[in-house]
Amino acid sequence: MDAAQLSRYSIGVVIPAYRVSRHIEQVIRGLPPFVRTIIVVVDASPDDTYDKVAKLADPRVVLLRHEINQGVGGAMQTGFRKALELGLDVVVKMDGDDQMDPAELPRLIAPLVEGAADVTKGNRYEHVAALKSMPAIRIFGNAGLTFLVKLASGYWNLFDPANGYVALRGDLLQRVDIDKLHKRYFFESGFLIQLGIMRAVVKDIAIPARYGDEKSSLSITRTLFGFPPKLLWGFARRIFWRHFVYDFTALSLYFLLGLPSLLWGVIYGSIVWLEVQATKVDATAGQVMLSAMPIILGVQFLTQCFAFDIQNVPKQPLGGSPIEPRK
Repeated sequence: MDAAQLSRYSIGVVIPAYRVSRHIEQVIRGLPPFVRTIIVVVDASPDDTYDKVAKLADPRVVLLRHEINQGVGGAMQTGFRKALELGLDVVVKMDGDDQMDPAELPRLIAPLVEGAADVTKGNRYEHVAALKSMPAIRIFGNAGLTFLVKLASGYWNLFDPANGYVALRGDLLQRVDIDKLHKRYFFESGFLIQLGIMRAVVKDIAIPARYGDEKSSLSITRTLFGFPPKLLWGFARRIFWRHFVYDFTALSLYFLLGLPSLLWGVIYGSIVWLEVQATKVDATAGQVMLSAMPIILGVQFLTQCFAFDIQNVPKQPLGGSPIEPRK
């Protein structure tokens, strides 16, 4: 899909901006003409990011400012609300540090306009050359998070869930609970979990990242101790709403059979082991079986849960049809 075709749609870009005064002008100037609206949310940035955007005097820019820093998620909440107010057909999230190549926008937007997906995300891992330029901390950090985010969101088909280059249809944005999006570093993962509960179709688009002189904001401590509890809670929410409230599937049955069996086997086995250590009397065959069999059955049932979940990745877009061009 070329620029002339894309110009028939109302396409907007939301840029959360914090300490990006060195890059923000280049980012905005680099956006192609088919982008009708550029929503820049300056998130209480202590530098001159706001002034630099204002001086550009680009008629496409809608400049907003937070007086108190709310994080990337808080900035995106503000940007999403403005996008809904403007009635945009497609909304793209781009960062203000010039890591996301605007030349890739047509490839990111085309599946949305054509009705093939509700959301598209960049995937850096399909480009070996780009990976060589990616800082090592990002490679290891993203690799460690990938499995946990897949588990929490249910999008086992995504290979770069932490990628922030995201586009979504405006009609899907109307269904997103913007107030429940995480306001800070967990925004991308939390957004995917909410999409998983909605069963929106999310498609990977191979887009290489580019890195310059900016510093990585990925914190090892934050990743190791902050993300897992939130992802575990997100997993529990998705399973509850998707497989027990909105539907009751084979996964629901396997989960109800598997988790109690596994817990019983582990707890009972631990008690027997402690008794053996205290009394020095070997456990009976019956005690061993009462512990081992529930563990074996529990693991098998939960394995079936994983298999069902992997096969059950959403495939039917909620949008259902192509977006109608504007006159």
